[in-house]
Amino acid sequence: MKQDIQTGEDIRQLVDTFYKKAISDPVIGHFFTQVVQLDFDLHMPVMYSFWESVLLGQAGYKGNPMLKHLELNKKSPLEKYHFDRWMSLWEETLDELFSGKTADQARQRAANLRHLMEYKIGQSQNPNFIQ
Repeated sequence: MKQDIQTGEDIRQLVDTFYKKAISDPVIGHFFTQVVQLDFDLHMPVMYSFWESVLLGQAGYKGNPMLKHLELNKKSPLEKYHFDRWMSLWEETLDELFSGKTADQARQRAANLRHLMEYKIGQSQNPNFIQ
């Protein structure tokens, strides 16, 4: 039986495994490698910190994921099918590695984040949108 997400090391395993899939994915990989050309040495600790704060309640994350994705959308539009694929890879990774209450929260929080981002990106097309 798979264990639940309990530690920072579990978060790192989840995020690292997810990003390995996402970077090489034909649907969303280009966002990471071409559109933004992320410096993964800088980006990954931010992602660990984000998910540790969301799932383990650890303070330390400093950032604004919504603003980052609004900026990304200006460079290359984020469409529903991109979010579908991101969510599919996230859920696939969770299912491969973990099972339990926190893993279920990881799935739900990602879904909530996805819906909020889709909404805000849609709203950002409105000329009266305030960032």
